[in-house]
Amino acid sequence: MKLFAILAFIAAMTPLAAARGADVVVGSKIFTEGYILGEIAAQQIESESHVPVRRKLGMGSTGILFESLKSGAIDVYADYTGTLAEAIIKNPDLTSQSDIEGALAKMDLIISKPLGFNNTYALAVKESYARQHDLHTISDLARIQSQVRAAFSYEFMDRRDGYRGMVGRYKLIFDPRNVNRMEHSLTYRAIGDNAVDLIEVYSTDAKIRQLGLRVLEDDLNYFPVYQAVWVARKSFVVERPDEWLALRKLEGRINEQAMLDMNAQADIQKMSFERIAAHFLGVDASQAEGWQNRILRRTGEHLWLVGVSLLFSILIGIPLGVIAVRYHATGQGILLLSALVQTIPSLALLCFLIPLFGVGTRPALAALCLYSLLPVVLNTYTGIRAIDARHLENARAFGMNSRQVLFRVVLPLASPMLLAGIKTATIVSIGTATLAALVGAGGYGAPIVSGLALNDVPTILSGAIPAAVMALVAHAAFELLGVTLIPAGLRRRS
Repeated sequence: MKLFAILAFIAAMTPLAAARGADVVVGSKIFTEGYILGEIAAQQIESESHVPVRRKLGMGSTGILFESLKSGAIDVYADYTGTLAEAIIKNPDLTSQSDIEGALAKMDLIISKPLGFNNTYALAVKESYARQHDLHTISDLARIQSQVRAAFSYEFMDRRDGYRGMVGRYKLIFDPRNVNRMEHSLTYRAIGDNAVDLIEVYSTDAKIRQLGLRVLEDDLNYFPVYQAVWVARKSFVVERPDEWLALRKLEGRINEQAMLDMNAQADIQKMSFERIAAHFLGVDASQAEGWQNRILRRTGEHLWLVGVSLLFSILIGIPLGVIAVRYHATGQGILLLSALVQTIPSLALLCFLIPLFGVGTRPALAALCLYSLLPVVLNTYTGIRAIDARHLENARAFGMNSRQVLFRVVLPLASPMLLAGIKTATIVSIGTATLAALVGAGGYGAPIVSGLALNDVPTILSGAIPAAVMALVAHAAFELLGVTLIPAGLRRRS
């Protein structure tokens, strides 16, 4: 039957099983330094222990990394003592290493000794702006607070040791209309284009030097110390002592100047994270994954996400569309719920699903499955409703039962609309799947997210262009399927 040929086509696009997990999974946050430290951790383990390492870099903010660690989606990542005290332990008054270690131990988490540098928050303005208004300290901003145009990252705005606590300590009252929230890397673009006057920076950001910014002195000592450390589950440390020991060999080896230089290599010189990490560790960079293999791996991950969600939409969406036609009240509820899912922003839906499915592929697949339902359900419903009732009466007159009428008459007559809905769901899934990288599911979204963090257009395009090509290939494939599967008479009318 031709409907099952559609399912066979989708199944052929989908790997039979997910890739087997690597022995060690390293995660990272979604900014330049996070990527570099994640790559250093991965290469250090590979060179010292010779075990395979899977990288889930650029997964998002502290909350996502913490949930990933707890759920076992990752084994280790780099964080900062101040962030751990504020965002994880929920006690920013903890400042000593021993106190933070003790609090994390109750959560079955272990941290290393500091890697050797402090990357704290700071506020910065352009040198020309600082000279114009005689700005040297954060307290000096009080003189011009009503006219300052500021841009701060989402995390800085929401943290207790971020914006709210800072303006409270310094008694600053910025005009809310002049305070913008945006992704951290884009704040540098904003101040570079003179769109804003004030941004928050990390003290080891290379773009401070590149853009000629003046870091204002924290004269009231508001911002806490953020010593970089490795964070791992206790079970990982116990079960993989050699790998943990390999990481601990880096304690005290990365000073602030070294970190600043590596950030500059990524942000300014546009060196790859693999080369930066290999140069720092003194290992052979020739074994780094080539761009061809990287694209193939990302393509496999993206096809897995799209293929599974599409199979779900067909196996669930078509029956729901049939039910919606047969049972009016139930059908309206099905259509309404399918439409409501589409109104939920993709990032919000992913966040809602993390508590249920953890992080990684599972929440991404759940979100994609939900998003792909509406086109299939709606087109199935519309296609069946548009069938002339006389065709159904004739089929029954020939002695067909309900099952035969459905599969031999209704679905073939509705096939143009069904295939259009499946094609729409496919194209939508290909685009939406790029957001899966934010929860560590990989795919073409990984280079897009990385490029946004680096403000690097070529890196963004390395994910966006293959995604566009995949969408074009999918469109062409469904056009060919239409010629093969849709009866000739229906093709001429459609």
